[in-house]
Amino acid sequence: MSGTTGRTDEGRGRLGSTLSGLAVALGCVLFLGGFAWGAFVYQPYTVPTDSMAPTITAGDRVLAERIDGAAIKRGDVVVFSQKSWGDMPMVKRVVAVGGDKVACCTDGKLTVNGKKVDEAYLPEGQDAEAMGIPEITVPEGRLFLLGDERSGSLDSTAHLTEAGSGTVPRNSVDARVDAVVWPMDGMLARPTGFETLGSLSSPGPLRLITAAIIVGAVLVLGGAAYGPIAQRMATRRRTTTEPARAR
Repeated sequence: MSGTTGRTDEGRGRLGSTLSGLAVALGCVLFLGGFAWGAFVYQPYTVPTDSMAPTITAGDRVLAERIDGAAIKRGDVVVFSQKSWGDMPMVKRVVAVGGDKVACCTDGKLTVNGKKVDEAYLPEGQDAEAMGIPEITVPEGRLFLLGDERSGSLDSTAHLTEAGSGTVPRNSVDARVDAVVWPMDGMLARPTGFETLGSLSSPGPLRLITAAIIVGAVLVLGGAAYGPIAQRMATRRRTTTEPARAR
């Protein structure tokens, strides 16, 4: 019987080691794969000004999904570069796309195609009426961009006299901002005020990537700890059963 028990304990120990190795291997795939996936899909960007406050403030670190400018929709916060704007990466919100008529303000609200847009992301108490945008028809293939902090943002309103009435081409967009990662404010709120004008963009795979990294880390740590624990428990069972049989 003692020999049978010893073989059983050894089998349990080997099974524990096998499961531990599998967990660590799977965890490494998820953990490293998640980081690789994230690096391929997203680009980090540090926002230098408060023009997007309170959504994004100066010094915030954001993750922006690399995306074709043709997929951008109203309400998206984008990273773009435009030569006439200084040819450097900038972060603004898309409020109108090609074919839209944009103006401000009606009852203190931005209007797109005659519909008032409820912009919940604006700073509390901001005087939208002071901005003043004459009705502009956005040319096809271009975007009209505003900062959430309208009083201090060098956005489309600062370039109204340029060709295209301050709009930028869709192909100037490099990425769409999904989340603020430092400080850890998380995913940007969905701009629901634009839903009456059409569908909103779907969030990128950031949550899935984060989940893969977290699950991978748990499997690596749990698997690495389980193997030695299983071996120690098997050894302890042998040492406690063998003396009892010897008596």
